Amino acid sequence: MTIAVDAMGGDHAPQAVVAGALAAARDFGVNILLVGPHILVERELSRHRHVPSTIRIVDAPEVVEMHEAPAMAVRRKKRSSIVVAMEQVRDRQAHAAVSAGHTGAAMGAALLRLGRLPGVDRPAIAVILPTIADQPMVLLDVGANVDSRPHHLLQFALMGSVYARRVLGVASPRVGILSNGAEEGKGSDLTLRTTPLLRTAGLNFIGNVEARDVFTGTADVVVCDGFVGNVVLKFGEGLALAIRDLVKAEFQGWRGRLYLLFLAPLAQKLRRMYRRIDYREYGGAPLLGIDGVCIIAHGSSNARAVRNAIRVAVEAVRNPFVEDLRAQMPQWSETVPSGAESLETQP
Repeated sequence: MTIAVDAMGGDHAPQAVVAGALAAARDFGVNILLVGPHILVERELSRHRHVPSTIRIVDAPEVVEMHEAPAMAVRRKKRSSIVVAMEQVRDRQAHAAVSAGHTGAAMGAALLRLGRLPGVDRPAIAVILPTIADQPMVLLDVGANVDSRPHHLLQFALMGSVYARRVLGVASPRVGILSNGAEEGKGSDLTLRTTPLLRTAGLNFIGNVEARDVFTGTADVVVCDGFVGNVVLKFGEGLALAIRDLVKAEFQGWRGRLYLLFLAPLAQKLRRMYRRIDYREYGGAPLLGIDGVCIIAHGSSNARAVRNAIRVAVEAVRNPFVEDLRAQMPQWSETVPSGAESLETQP
């Protein structure tokens, strides 16, 4: 298996990306294509003692910067690292692409070079989140589409269900729609108009899910538009960091260190707890609806996060959900309830 990695993507590229790719090659036994300016990537590799033969460099002299307009940048910079990484998947030189770079550029490059799957109107970014039930769940969309219509959310639910079933091993994924109340009839106009479509789509639909229940394991798949999903995701990340810093603050000074000395088992449990909610442990978010495996990692990814993003790509390739989506999405599109269009045009 070969994974193409955007070596110039992210706040800490190429150092963190190269280190994470080396760890992934060692831990998962996969081939890695590091895509970026050959001289820069080679220089970074030279700082590591043992570089396995499974690591290769694919030259891509251009880089899409974070301040650039993504749509224009991927069209203008045809030899950028993110575009060339997607081309490796298109040309079957790699099974998946991973990037911690500009999210919009990654989406644009994936659409331009890989295209959408049949029956998919808009791809969605799906993040895999931990729950207290020890079964990860899928939240989508978390940023690909700020404005969505009911049939887009229906497609998100269908794609999320396939991913949960194929990759996470959930036999019959429970699907919920994110709302401001669990009671039927609550929600925004978009939520209320989407609910009838979800009820009649043949999914294991459980109704409204409140944000507080995202991490409880109430649902295996939760759908929302990209604006709401991104707010929930960023809030969760901030809360996890705040909890970590609050715990650290409590153990500052000599008294705190003394407490830790006598409470070593507690400290280990606290570290284990934080790892469960640390985004770096979950690596990256699959871009669903693209004709290929594309994983978008956090822009501030360190080496561990990059390594885990590659792990997500490996799991996605080994559990071929894209093939399932390619076969099933056109069928689902043909069986969308006949009232869908009228529901979308209601005031």
